[in-house]
Parts: sequence; structure tokens; C-alpha cells
Amino acid sequence: MLELREAALAILADTDVQSKVSQLASLFDDYQTKKIALNISSSLDSRDIRLPGRPANPDLVAPKFVPKRKMDTVEGRAILWHSLAHIEFNAMNLALDAIWRFPNMPQAYYEDWLRVAKEESYHFSLINAHLKTFGFSYGDFPAHNSLWEMVERTTDSVIARMALVPRTMEARGLDAVPEIRDRFKQIKDERAVEILEIILHDEIGHVLVGNRWFNFLCANKGLSPIATYRELAEKYRAPTLRGPFNFDAREQAGFTSEELEILESLSEKRTQAA
Repeated sequence: MLELREAALAILADTDVQSKVSQLASLFDDYQTKKIALNISSSLDSRDIRLPGRPANPDLVAPKFVPKRKMDTVEGRAILWHSLAHIEFNAMNLALDAIWRFPNMPQAYYEDWLRVAKEESYHFSLINAHLKTFGFSYGDFPAHNSLWEMVERTTDSVIARMALVPRTMEARGLDAVPEIRDRFKQIKDERAVEILEIILHDEIGHVLVGNRWFNFLCANKGLSPIATYRELAEKYRAPTLRGPFNFDAREQAGFTSEELEILESLSEKRTQAA
């Protein structure tokens, strides 16, 4: 019988995007029907595997070299849509990485991240299909790799991964997606708006998964989530949190009132500085 974490590692290493997406859908379905086992204690070896598996394109460049995302041209809108596709591609990979890399977590942890991986692959498919209506596909423009770089920094610590990837890097999507959605509303791209609504809804759940397991790990070790987050953010060089923040979405995603108050104070400082 196939094993979930081994299968997740194999799919993560796949360089063909469509193969990765289809395998992920099958993996989710097979796990639900108990065709795949779960071994939480095995230590898997990836030393001879290049991770993550990615296609030859897009070219990965520093953020400042990514083309400008202008809404007033078809290509500009396609570049914006391509950047979203790249985020979802990396999000799919990071969920797979969370499954295979960290042993001895509760069964629900692996099931949470399997669901996240499936939903991220669905988001990627939606975005890439819409990107094709502009005459482009994933890989046609350069992209930056900031999200995956944070995944790589946190390979040694599941608590750092939960703190700094879903609830820091991905949580920025909760703040950014509404603005992007509204820009497509203005130009009456109804399909784009529908897709972005799906993504925002699901991403609240994905950030909630990060919050759930970060707080679980803090509670198990008797750690303060606030203080621990600050220590991990400094140790692993997380990006500085900057507003504006989507407080409603973040509350739904499991951020505590104390955490939201900290973000609110950051927003006020930014406003005063401006």
C-alpha cells in the first residue's frame, strides 16, 4: 500500500505541473477512501532529490526584476495573473513539503495539509485556465521565489514553518486579494472576481491551519505564541509585517485579539509616519 508522506515527497519532486496537479487530486481521493496509509514516524530522505520539482519556466528572478503588473493592458493583467499562478504553484509545493518533512505530528496535521495541497492545486488550475484567456500560460513571465525561500529557511523546525509560512507569508494574501479582486471588478472581469473570491475563502482556511498547528506546538512546549513568534521571525529573517491588514479575514483565520491589536498598532504607526 502507498504511504501518504512518501507519496507527497514524490509528487513534490515532480517537475511537470499538470502531472503534479492530477497526482495531488488522486492522492487526496485515495487517502479519503483508505487506499493510502499514513506513517507519521518514518524519517524520509530527500538528499538525492531536487526539491521542489518545477518546470524549466518560469525564470526565477529577484522581485525587483519581475515585470510590472499594469491593469491598463492585456499583458499587464496577464502578468498579474501569472504572479498569482506562481504563488499557488509554490503554495501547493509548500503544503506537500509540510506533509513529508515533519514526522511525529498528529494525524490531523497531515490530513489538514493534504487538504490544503489539494485546494492550492485547484486554485492553480483555475488561475492558469483564466491566464490562458489572455493568451499566456504559466511559465511565460519571470517570477520571484520569496515564498519558497522561507520554506527552505524553515526546513529544520516545524514550529518555525507554521509560524512563518502560512501565518506570515500566506497571510499576506488575505490582505492583498481583496484589493486585486476589486481591481478586476472595476474592469468587469467577472470570472477573475469569481476565482479570487474562491481563493480568499479557501486561504482563510489555510492560514487557520497554520495558526492551529503553531498554537498546538506552543501549547505543547509551554511557550507564549506572541513571544515565540517574535523570536522565530528574528531568527529566520521573516519579512517585516506591514499593513494594510484584512482584520476580518485574519480573525476568521484564527489570529487572536492580542495579535490583531499588535497589527492594528503597526497600521497606526504606518499612518502616522505617512
